[in-house]
Amino acid sequence: MMKRGWKLSVIFVLFASLMLAGCGQKQAQDQGQEKGASSPVKKEKLTIMLDWYPNAVHSFLYTAMKKGYFAAEGIDLQIQMPAETNDPLRMAAANKVDLAFTYQPEVAIARGEGVNVKSIAAVVRHPLNTVLVPAGSAVKTPKDLAGKNVGYPSVPLDEIIINTMMKKDGADEKQVKMTDIGFDIIPAIATKRVDAVIGGYINHEQILLDKQGVPVRSIPLTKYGVPDYYELVIVTSDSTANEKKDLLRRFWKAAAKGQQEVAQNKAEGLANLLENQKQEFPLEKDVEEKSLNILLPLMSDNESQFGSQSEQKWQEVINWLKEKKQVKGEIAAKDCFVTME
Repeated sequence: MMKRGWKLSVIFVLFASLMLAGCGQKQAQDQGQEKGASSPVKKEKLTIMLDWYPNAVHSFLYTAMKKGYFAAEGIDLQIQMPAETNDPLRMAAANKVDLAFTYQPEVAIARGEGVNVKSIAAVVRHPLNTVLVPAGSAVKTPKDLAGKNVGYPSVPLDEIIINTMMKKDGADEKQVKMTDIGFDIIPAIATKRVDAVIGGYINHEQILLDKQGVPVRSIPLTKYGVPDYYELVIVTSDSTANEKKDLLRRFWKAAAKGQQEVAQNKAEGLANLLENQKQEFPLEKDVEEKSLNILLPLMSDNESQFGSQSEQKWQEVINWLKEKKQVKGEIAAKDCFVTME
């Protein structure tokens, strides 16, 4: 799960990148062949930037690495962390990394601005972002936000989401007060600085608030006019998609096997994640366990396999963003993604 708008020191990022690269190389060397393979496979370097620090949503990557699936596909996977929220998409577009985690709406907005990036896979198929209100709040639906103060984390798209939800619920969206709370989402609602927040995630902030004794209710976005967008996707540049087709297909084959392993053995998947947590961002096992339980059904289901994307869903998101004047110019849904088959 990615969070938007945080920063790390440049020194730490450089240090972490070097350490992660070294770790990836060592694991690739140690696991240079799958069980049953007669000889090591020659490996090609592939870099991927996370959306945030390692957490439950990335378990499939670390499991695939631990199992040797990337090495078996001839891939030396190197995982990096971003320094700023917009780094993943920007770095992928500039070919500074081969792949990066980001959000579906951000991809559509970027392409409208002439940034040539496209998604290779939908990692989380439904929104994790939500509107959170205190459990005892009189706010039951978006129209009840009229006259209230809603905190949001410096992200213009979150303002658009509140606008969409209130309008769909028959309320005047101009009657809500929007307060930029940065990323103090938890303290803002815990101290009642605001009446509600947008930008908190059902698999992170909501879990942490409940754990801290601040029970909250979630108002789902898609119930009130927001398209059922892909919360998290993996993107690459147009040039990388064209020039490294086979490498990207092999990457996704290994990644999908990792996800299958996590789905079948959540405890092992969680253990693989915890082995790769960062000292600067320690994980709470119980929080990540609950997060993984929420995430797995949203990452694949009986109708859609892990990573699959549809032109219809991309078009729905584009239409919504164009209506809200977030997408400039004309873009085609088919240009926003590529299928890894």
